Parts: sequence; C-alpha cells; structure tokens
Amino acid sequence: MKKILFMLMLLAPMATFAQKFGHVDLQAIQQSMPEISKVNGELEALQKQYTNELQTMYEEIQRKDQAYQQAASTMNETQKKEKETELQTLMEKFQQAQQDNAAAFQKAQQEKMQPIQEKIFKAIENVGKAGGYVYIMQTGSLPYISTTLSTDVTSAVKAELTKMK
Repeated sequence: MKKILFMLMLLAPMATFAQKFGHVDLQAIQQSMPEISKVNGELEALQKQYTNELQTMYEEIQRKDQAYQQAASTMNETQKKEKETELQTLMEKFQQAQQDNAAAFQKAQQEKMQPIQEKIFKAIENVGKAGGYVYIMQTGSLPYISTTLSTDVTSAVKAELTKMK
C-alpha cells in the first residue's frame, strides 16, 4: 500500500506538467477587431451628445444666475426667494441629468460591447478546445504568468475570430 501511495505521489507532478496553459491579451484582440472602431465611434458620438446637452443646461444656469445677481438689489424678498428656488431647481436638474447620462452611457457601452466580448470568448473557447488547453488566462489579470509554462494564444484567437466572420 505504501509503495502504491509513493508511486502516485511521484506521478502526480508529471500529470500536472502534461497540462497545457495559455494566456491571451484581450486588449490587443479587441483593438484588432473592425467592430471595435464602429462601437468606439458610436460611443464617442453619444458622449458628445450628452456633453452638449449638459453644456446647454449649464449655460442656462449661468445666464439665469447672472441675471439674478444683476437684478437682486431691485427685487423684494419674495422675488429673491422665487429666483433662488428656480436656480436651485435648475441645478438639481443639471445634477440629475449628469447622473442619468452617466448611467445611460454605461448601459449603452455594455450593450454595444457585449456581442464583441461574447465573440472573443467564443474564439478563446474554440482555441482552448482545439489546442487542448486546461486554462487560458488573460494577460494582466494575474501578477505573473510564466511564459515558459504558458503559451501566448493571442494570435490563434485573432485567427479564430477571422474564421468566425
């Protein structure tokens, strides 16, 4: 029994070395895809739209605040309170618009990137199955990846993506 246990302990490290590990640079893969240029362009246009909307709102707040500052000395207390409330309401709407735009942009970004990411992950899966890899890890997600024990499969994944079109 001891001899069998001893033999298993000796063979266990050999089984570990027989396994294949790969690593992939997802950022390089994404940047090489033609779809990413289109998505980036759409996201930039959306960001510009949101920025323009916020800029317009901010300029309106500035104009109304400046008008209030100039006319404040001629207003009675009731008028001042009304104008201050109006400015406060505009500022709250501006802040809410900022939050809403940020959330909408993030949602749009996720929706537009999801099909690309799914396509990449499918290509990685195909390369992993075809190459007999146990794991394919993302470069940069771990503090260290041994390049002698792990194979860079980035180019194989790019080739697989080309075949998937």
